[in-house]
Amino acid sequence: MSIGTGSRAFVSYVWTSSSVGARLVRMALMPLSWLFRVIVARRNAVFDVRVRAGALPVSALPVLSVGNLTVGGTGKTPIASWFVSRLQAGGASPALVLRGYGDDEWRVHGLLTPGVPVIVAPERAVGLVTARGKQCDCAVLDDAFQHRQLSRVIDVVLVSADAWQEPVRLLPSGPYREPLDSLNRASVAVITVKAAPPEQVQMLRAAIRSAAPAVPIAQIRLVPGTIRLAETIGLGQGSPRGLQHDPTWLRGRTLVLVSAIADPDAFRLQMEAAGAVVQHHAVYPDHHNFATGDLSDIVARADPSAVVLCTLKDAVKLVPLWPRAGAALWYVSLTVVVEQGAEILDQAVAHVLAARRAITPTAG
Repeated sequence: MSIGTGSRAFVSYVWTSSSVGARLVRMALMPLSWLFRVIVARRNAVFDVRVRAGALPVSALPVLSVGNLTVGGTGKTPIASWFVSRLQAGGASPALVLRGYGDDEWRVHGLLTPGVPVIVAPERAVGLVTARGKQCDCAVLDDAFQHRQLSRVIDVVLVSADAWQEPVRLLPSGPYREPLDSLNRASVAVITVKAAPPEQVQMLRAAIRSAAPAVPIAQIRLVPGTIRLAETIGLGQGSPRGLQHDPTWLRGRTLVLVSAIADPDAFRLQMEAAGAVVQHHAVYPDHHNFATGDLSDIVARADPSAVVLCTLKDAVKLVPLWPRAGAALWYVSLTVVVEQGAEILDQAVAHVLAARRAITPTAG
């Protein structure tokens, strides 16, 4: 069972439901989607001319952009952090630059990539200058595919297999910020998979191939990693034994799930696939700022035998508010597993490392 605010439930209903009511609402919104498509096409045409003319400002650092076509739900945060780690492994000193929507993303990045500068900057160009001042020699931009004011070495675009649904509908009648053929300007298209069945993954792959036949495709599975007691946030691998468990710990356990993410259904399906029994799923809008009333409702629904589990993104906001007398709060973060196209992703990282060496000849 899922609950949530009326606005989120309604948007999800309109975007995904096959009911007559949802189809009627989508039809009513379609003229606005057509107008939005025209606006997006004109904006992209202007930038295409500037890119071909070499008229974009040169970024302060070589940039790898991680973005998507939709409104959230593709796994940008763990994948952007994964690219940061890959650049570090190649000898770089990267920064992670993001717009900073909500108060959770930058905190999650700080936990996933400790020691790496995480710079919140609505003006990404300013953020890159700040990163260079911190002795960084390259940067990963989180959610920057539509931010075309800056040049970049690599454009990685994520498309979620779990959220894949045809036809592609642009805002406001659907979740897409750009049509699928915008992938033609990507360096790499990455299919992300959480709980999607193989046939759905293949349908998405075929759609990408049709829309952008020249763009290489990689595939990443986002799998549940270590389950940790939320009070231990920041301890990482140093969490005491008994306060962290591998995913097999979930088998047969009764869960109360809490999520304020773009794709809560995939979170629930992942936990069920791990063998857990979901007693209740408290769903809130993406980036929701939890209040004490939310927590009272969650705790009241948790049986003494139930485990309250959320995502890392939710835990950074829930921990300061969580009642000490309530059930223990646990969180799980996602681990990146490259299923296909590892060499494609290696090449993308190598291009950024080469660009870094070109502007910093002494770099290793």
